[in-house]
Amino acid sequence: MPASDTAPDVRWTVHCDGTSQPNPGRMGLGAVFTAPDGARHTLSKATGTNGCNNEAEVRALIAALHELQRLGASEVRIYCDSSILVEQLGDAAAAPIVRLANIFEEARQLLHRFPVAEMRWVPRHRNIEADALARAALGLPSKAGMKVRPKKRYAR
Repeated sequence: MPASDTAPDVRWTVHCDGTSQPNPGRMGLGAVFTAPDGARHTLSKATGTNGCNNEAEVRALIAALHELQRLGASEVRIYCDSSILVEQLGDAAAAPIVRLANIFEEARQLLHRFPVAEMRWVPRHRNIEADALARAALGLPSKAGMKVRPKKRYAR
């Protein structure tokens, strides 16, 4: 087996999420980092500013990328449940969201600082911990612990 096939994995894995309460409103950011050796780190912070849910998502990614740089990561795989975020950063033909163009560009520039950076969309139920951290930053309970009440139906 060639030596390159046995090289240790140096990729960091990140799940990130942002929330805005109400939407638009206060923004909370959350991320879960898994180092190549399996060590886990988390990020949970309020921005102190207001914005929409899409802005919160990209700001969570930006915060996660800054933390990855601080931790010395070079290869990263990032999972998020925002299809808009993945589309804006991964598809050159995606129609830009003019109001958020500057922060998407900031995220794009940060991604390019990593020799290997990959973004993948995941369904919300596979991003629960990052969502819980984003909500906790605003003092909100995790959605995982919330009971969903059926909508009342009224007779006509």
